[in-house]
Amino acid sequence: MSKRVDVKTKSPAELEELCSDIRDKILKVVSKNGGHLSSTLGATEIIVAMHKVFDSQKDPFIFDVSHQAYAHKLLTGRWDEFETLRQFNGICGYTKPSESSDDYFVAGHSSTSISLGVGAAKAIALKGEEDSRIPVVLIGDGSMTAGMVYEALNELGDRKYPMIIILNDNEMSISKPIGAMSRILSSAMASPLYQRFKRNTESFVDNFGDGARYLAKRMEESLKLITPGVLFEEMGIDYIGPVDGHNLTQLIDIMQTAKSLKKPVLIHAQTLKGKGYEIAEGHEEKWHGVGPFDIKDGHSLKKASLKSATQIYTESLLHLCEHNDKIVGVTAAMPSGTGLSPLMEKYPNRFWDVAIAEQHAVTSMSALAKEGFKPFCTIYSTFLQRAYDQVIHDACIMDLPIVFALDRAGIVGEDGETHQGVFDVSFLRAIPNMTLFAPRDEKSFHQAMAFAAEYEHPCSLRYPRGSFIESALPESAVFELAKAQLLVENDSNILFIGYGNGVGRAYETAKELDEKVALLDLRFVKPLDEEMLKTLAQKHKKWFVFSDTAKSGGVGSAILEFLAKEKIMDISVESFEYDDAFITHGNTKVIEESLALLPIQLAQRVKASIL
Repeated sequence: MSKRVDVKTKSPAELEELCSDIRDKILKVVSKNGGHLSSTLGATEIIVAMHKVFDSQKDPFIFDVSHQAYAHKLLTGRWDEFETLRQFNGICGYTKPSESSDDYFVAGHSSTSISLGVGAAKAIALKGEEDSRIPVVLIGDGSMTAGMVYEALNELGDRKYPMIIILNDNEMSISKPIGAMSRILSSAMASPLYQRFKRNTESFVDNFGDGARYLAKRMEESLKLITPGVLFEEMGIDYIGPVDGHNLTQLIDIMQTAKSLKKPVLIHAQTLKGKGYEIAEGHEEKWHGVGPFDIKDGHSLKKASLKSATQIYTESLLHLCEHNDKIVGVTAAMPSGTGLSPLMEKYPNRFWDVAIAEQHAVTSMSALAKEGFKPFCTIYSTFLQRAYDQVIHDACIMDLPIVFALDRAGIVGEDGETHQGVFDVSFLRAIPNMTLFAPRDEKSFHQAMAFAAEYEHPCSLRYPRGSFIESALPESAVFELAKAQLLVENDSNILFIGYGNGVGRAYETAKELDEKVALLDLRFVKPLDEEMLKTLAQKHKKWFVFSDTAKSGGVGSAILEFLAKEKIMDISVESFEYDDAFITHGNTKVIEESLALLPIQLAQRVKASIL
């Protein structure tokens, strides 16, 4: 590891220079490797101030989502290693305790930080360490849209544990400061003089009974009404702000004051997305997360590729909407990533972004389904995990015709463990009334969407990040419930069973073999095409399963359960799904190679199995 940056001994001028160096480093590495950019550039001064005032070796530094924690990584012994950001065996794009003891917790999904802070504060109190440790939370304004934040704030305000919450507001989504008076009052409320005055006044009015306390309270509330922090104050959390999130000296002073209060304090800091890189400055969504780009002009260096599965989904859904005005849809803060932006533009009254609120997304669509509409819940596979109760309780128990369109199913690459979309088949297959299916290519995707639009029960279709694996296979047949498609039929003892993107992988693997193999596009993993499988079991005795899903509870498990139920005992089944372990970050092909899942590696595994 590189040497830690000693922030505490640096002068204000040296700290300003350090912020500039950090931005240059982040920009150079992200332009080469890809990663999160605009938010993390904007948070630079906040993070430097955090390290100046607090100690990440003992104070829990908790970053929400943690995509804005790059400056923290650079300050805590990872300056040289930062060149490997998001690369296989390199620095993770999120906080990761196994990477550094300065990273308090794994984070990749949003809105968990304040809950973690409350838990850490409880532990600190139980250990009697309140005088030497305090949780410090950095949360972005986008994360404030999830209900979990307010559950945590509710308890924190009641229990009054010492804790610092820094709200990085780079979109002014919480509230806009009301003129010069607001800024003056915010600065005044952050000063040690005001805090001493407040404490002394509280003590003084206590001696004069309820009348004096009432008048003092009304006066303070009158001041708060022209500041944006009334919500937090009403919840029992001291509010300071809004403050300039790029004024390093002011940030340090305010954090020192907040630390001395020994109570829960929220510091509302306003920052500029992309600060320091003019092309990215502002609110453009495209600079939130980026691939490699040319620093000079901001142009992407990513080579043109095949049409992505997300693009196919968008085209298909637009076509369906033109012929069915009952189709509606929702996404949770990912309109661009899920391809729903064109739908929201064309049909603003039928498609919604509900912010980071997957639970609300599913339940609200359940009511629309109850009212006769056809909702498409368009959510990344990894994020549907957050709405599992709602899928069961609100969609499936009611047997409502909701389509769960799961983007980025399978390995997603550089985002790593928290984002790999490998569990959806395992956790959805167990739910009654749920139907699961997957397309293998562009034609079958359109057919799967047409089936989904007419299906009258809950269903889920999954598709990969990027493009499908190309294959020169027979054209896809029309999707029918629980009907597989036999793509290659012969007298071979070997049967390859592909599901979704696994069909292309199975085909590529077959090309690496000298032996003939039969190939089945399973299409539906729930319900299975049992008649087809019974027929194939009479001829092919060695089955190999190809799917971008977890092995535990996955496609292979479904097939083994079927064989056991039917008491078919002479079939051997080997699954090439993902083993029972979290999958690290890195280039998708490199990860697949490390898991022995490239076609040439799979062919070797097949050969070894049939010997």
